[in-house]
Amino acid sequence: MRYLNRWWYGVYLVPLVFLGLFFFYPLLSILDVSLRSDGNVDISGFVRLFTSDYYIETLLFTIYQALLSTIFTIGLVLPCAFVLTRYQFRGKSLLLSLATLPFVLPTVVVAIAFMSLIGQRGLLNDVLISLFTLDYSPIQLERTLAIILIVHVFYNYAIALRLIVSYWSSIGTETEEVARTLGASELHIWRDIRIPLLRPAILSASILVFIFTFTSFGVVLILGGIRFSTLEVQIYYQAVNIFNLPLAGALSIVQIGFMFVMMIVYTRLQRQVQTSIKGARTIARQPITKTEMWSVRFAVGFIVFLLFTPLIALILRSILINGEITLINYQALSESSRGSLLFISPLESIWNSLRYAGITTIVALILGIISAYLINYRGRFAKALDPIFMLPLATSAVTLGFGFIIALDESPLNLRSSWLIIPISHTLVALPFVIRSVLPALRAIPNNLREAAQVLGANPYNVLRTIDFPLLGRGLAVGATFAFTVSMGEFGASLFVAQRESITMPIVIFRLIGDPGLSSYGQALAMSVLLMCVCGSGFVLIERIRVAGVGEF
Repeated sequence: MRYLNRWWYGVYLVPLVFLGLFFFYPLLSILDVSLRSDGNVDISGFVRLFTSDYYIETLLFTIYQALLSTIFTIGLVLPCAFVLTRYQFRGKSLLLSLATLPFVLPTVVVAIAFMSLIGQRGLLNDVLISLFTLDYSPIQLERTLAIILIVHVFYNYAIALRLIVSYWSSIGTETEEVARTLGASELHIWRDIRIPLLRPAILSASILVFIFTFTSFGVVLILGGIRFSTLEVQIYYQAVNIFNLPLAGALSIVQIGFMFVMMIVYTRLQRQVQTSIKGARTIARQPITKTEMWSVRFAVGFIVFLLFTPLIALILRSILINGEITLINYQALSESSRGSLLFISPLESIWNSLRYAGITTIVALILGIISAYLINYRGRFAKALDPIFMLPLATSAVTLGFGFIIALDESPLNLRSSWLIIPISHTLVALPFVIRSVLPALRAIPNNLREAAQVLGANPYNVLRTIDFPLLGRGLAVGATFAFTVSMGEFGASLFVAQRESITMPIVIFRLIGDPGLSSYGQALAMSVLLMCVCGSGFVLIERIRVAGVGEF
């Protein structure tokens, strides 16, 4: 934005101040708690972390499950990505669009969807019990590593698929044809040509999936429990249940450092991948042979089965009671539950979520626009700011929530008991999505348009109003929708900071799952379907208004 005068540069301070107050200050507070006790240096949290076999095993398990999730996700994506890249068939664009739906769903919704499908009270167990007249549930996947990995694959499959397909479309098939002419087998082509050429996209997708699974909280907490405790679950457990703040702080610092390094590597790879995607061309053709046609059918069937079966099971489970269709679970949402819900009815939590999502959208959009301009400015420090603005994406929401309860409980930022802490935490989580939606559209605006406007006497404000904002329209709409959807489904930070009157839909679902009785579980199913519909509507809007290059991760 070199055409802006110096007064406008002060606007750039707004997102930096916001990050400083509500991101870096809470993180520094976590560091302070982990290193000091009663004003004295105390490294007992770190000592316990690195000398206890239990916590070392927790760290290793966090890495292990993230690696397994990444390997399985990429391994399942590559064959389908090959089919979607090389073959053109009816409904292909629709399939790629719908495949993104799971990525925008809240973790609590995804977790309860799989409970509805393969849990002890799931549809698949009900069918097997009915078919074989069993007196027990044959599928016992709850509280196992297997279901955590399955859900992680479900959650991250779409984003890895779209990234690899977009990149693969920019690579021609000439090298493969030459190798095939020289007698290379299909195995050799995969090993010596395709995989090496796809390495930037594979690495970029792998790091992104690893980041999301390393910081996974809701899935592990609900489906794994304390037995499969990761750093995320331990931070929550130590801070809330045991109130061991030094150890929780030490765990958070380790996680933050690990994720910051991963995000730096990812942003560098992502620039390379996005540059190649801009030159993408269509290399797909109609499938001809029976093998090709069956490959298309298998890929389509696998994607549909993996990504939509749990969601269909969730809907069916919410309306089926004793084999009959009923809306009693939805009617029960107006009732107050006097236990875990703290006397707040589910309907009140819906209003809370909508209210906070609206505020989050406005604030995140304003900060995201300014941040995108700052990153796009070709100054000395602009490139270094890119991973810094993306850091909230890599920092777990649990860590953010933990930092808030430590840092924002005394003057001048005494927000611990204020409802404002909810939209602030949601804005931090949503901000990277807004930036990644606006930035590509901003980079696509030709500089000569701005220069021509300047020559004609337009001031910086008029340049923004008449040139930039109209051309940024789609990117802004995508960013706003992302912010609203992310806020509606945010769980980790809200679980830390939500007060009695500010409980949101994901927290209500989580607590209803923990309540005994079929009534509470039925309410959780109904509310999950409603939340899925809201997030799904946001996803449909994103797909309708986005264009190629508008939105990058």
